[in-house]
Parts: sequence; structure tokens; C-alpha cells
Amino acid sequence: MDTTIFERYESEVRTYSRSFPVVFDYAKGSVLRSTDGREYLDFFCGAGALNYGHNNDFIKQRLISYLTDDRIIHGLDMFTVAKEEFISFFEKSVIEPRNLAYKVQFTGPTGTNAVEAGLKLARKYTGRANVFALNGCFHGSTLGSLALTSERRKRAAAGVPLDNVTHCPAPYQFGEAHALDFMEKALTDDHAGIDKPAAIVLETVQAEGGINVFSADFLRGVREICTRHEVLMMVDDIQVGCLRTGTFFSFERAGIAPDIVILSKSIGGFGLPFSMVLLKPDIDIWEPGEHDGTFRGNQLAMVAGKAALELVADGHIAEGVRVREALVRDYLTEQLAVLHEGAEVRGIGLIWGLDLHDGALAGSITRECFNRGLIIERAGREDSVVKVMPSLVIPIEQLQTGLDILRDAAKAVLETTG
Repeated sequence: MDTTIFERYESEVRTYSRSFPVVFDYAKGSVLRSTDGREYLDFFCGAGALNYGHNNDFIKQRLISYLTDDRIIHGLDMFTVAKEEFISFFEKSVIEPRNLAYKVQFTGPTGTNAVEAGLKLARKYTGRANVFALNGCFHGSTLGSLALTSERRKRAAAGVPLDNVTHCPAPYQFGEAHALDFMEKALTDDHAGIDKPAAIVLETVQAEGGINVFSADFLRGVREICTRHEVLMMVDDIQVGCLRTGTFFSFERAGIAPDIVILSKSIGGFGLPFSMVLLKPDIDIWEPGEHDGTFRGNQLAMVAGKAALELVADGHIAEGVRVREALVRDYLTEQLAVLHEGAEVRGIGLIWGLDLHDGALAGSITRECFNRGLIIERAGREDSVVKVMPSLVIPIEQLQTGLDILRDAAKAVLETTG
């Protein structure tokens, strides 16, 4: 198929079109179709924005009805029925059942914008400039979020110094006790040379960092440090929230309540751009307009987001994630990891990684998967982790088929490379 116009006019910054160099035109559930009629199973899920699959019928009908009735589409941060209904249902189905207490801030429609808002608010509230983040993290590509992000190549693209962030060891590097001790010592040692932070910012599962799952004990340890030293705990749930780990918030397994929570991607329900900051009420010291944006509060995404919340409210999707989690974990361990010495399997819910500790090998396998009709990406150091992230509602038979493709592709590549 002809991709000349993209290659001629689209910026060199494009990425996923290089991994999947076909023209897509149709998407339904967990299947994509290119213009030449070939179908692909989707283990990429819009980088986490499509937890409920492509063109989910229930959500789509809500959007169609909203559009055909000429309801308000662009409303800045004005009061609207769509916003009222989303907030009310979010409170009823998510916040209240978990005994949480948060206010909601709607930001510009990208996750990095919400991270920026969280950083600004934490600094404003505490009066401190520094922030702690963890090695291996990814929080976005705007300057504040990029300062948090640890990947050298992405940071180099900023072109300016990225400061006011201290990167701490991740628990998988030297052990959980060391990671917590580092934070504690940095906050108590008067010769540490590290400014007290406004917040500790972390993903409970480092997704782009290689599918590193932090234990409940470690998360509770961070929460205790933050409380003891009057530092805000900010959890980035952009990619691993909205049931991706099996519970709506990824931190629920630790029984904690962060001070600030960032949601985006699948909170938009249909792959529509939407992001929000949850903040404890006493932290909400914003002055009107201190963080704004023309497209904050995407009305269509609020409609789709409420519909998605309705889908998950009865617990069937969460139950289905647990079933699929066991299938993926066992398959990767028994069928994939045994193919390559030293391969590691990591994950939770429906986000899993096969770490081959070899970026070139992982790249060859994902390319062979694409040739065989499976869209799957890589993550982690040197992109050495094959990342399995299908829709939360993918039919079991399609999930099995995709895993079989991954296994067969890995076998073919390993046989060729020796």
C-alpha cells in the first residue's frame, strides 16, 4: 500500500507508524484492518487508551445520541450536563465505594498536562521546588513531566536543563528496603545535599520502564514516608489505571490513598482525549485560572467516560481481567520464557512484559509478530521488553490466538538467530 504521502509530509518524529507500516482504516474490538484487507490482533491497545476495545458498541451509542441531539461539544470549564453526569457517576461508582475523598480538576486532554498540573499544585501547596521521582519512570514529554522522566534519550530532546527533580532508586534495582531507605535518608540527613521535595511522584507499575510492578509493601512504605515528612504522594495512573491492573486504581492493592492521582488515556472511555487530576480537598488552593486550557473538559470524552464507568460498575470486567491475567501469566511463563535463557516475565492484571535483556532480539520478535498479524510493542531499558497489553475485554479465543502468534514468532526468530 502507498505510504508516500506520510513519508513526504509527516514529521520524522513519528514512531508507531515505523513499527506498523501499513494504512489502517477499520477497528472493532481487538481487531484492526488495513486498507489492503489484512486483519491484525491488537496487543497494543492505543498505548493504554483503549481498555474497552475499539469502537465499543455501548459507548459508541452514547456518543452517537449525544452528537445527533446537538448537545454542547466545546465548553471550556463551564458547567454542562455532560460534566455533571460524569462527576456524579464517578463519585458514586468509583470514589464513594472506596471511601476516598478527592476533588476533581479537569485539565488539557493529555496525560502530561495533568502531570504538569499536579506538579504545579504540589509546589504551590508546599512552597518547595524539588520533587522525587524513580529511576525507570515515564511521566510525559512536556518539560515538567520530562524532568520527572528518567530515559536519557527522551530527556536529551528537551534542549534545556531539566531540574528540580531528584531521581531515587527504584525498588527492583537494589531492593525495596534500599529504595525506601534512600528516600528516608535524603529527607533526614542534613548532609544529603538534596532539597526536601514537594512530592514523591511514581507509577505503581512502571509501564514504559519495562513492566516493573511495585509491591504493596513498597507503596505503603512510600505513603508512610510522605505522611511522616509532610511530602505529597502523587500517583501517575495514566497507563495503568481504569482496571488495567485489575482494580480501578492501581494503588488499591496497597490500601493507600495518594494525595494526588493523575488519570488519562482510558478514562476517556473510547480513546477520546481526556485527563484529570484527583486531589485531596485541603490541597485545592488554586486561584481561578492558574492552570487552564482551551480543551480542558472534553465533553465527548465525558460522555464516553461515564459510559465506560457504567460498563465496569457491575464488576464483570474486573472479574474478566482476573481470568485473563492468569492465562497470560501462565502462558508467558510456560511457553515463552523457557525459549530464551534468562528471559523474565513481569506483570499484573492485563499489562505484562517478557524481558529478553536484548533490545535487538525483542525488536526482531515484535516485527515478526506484526508480519504474522499481531500488533505488539516494546518497553524498558534498550526496548528489551516485549509488552503484552490487550483490551480488558478481549475475547479469550483472540487472546489465546495472539499469545500463540507471539510464541511462534519468538520461536522463528530464535531459531534464525541461534
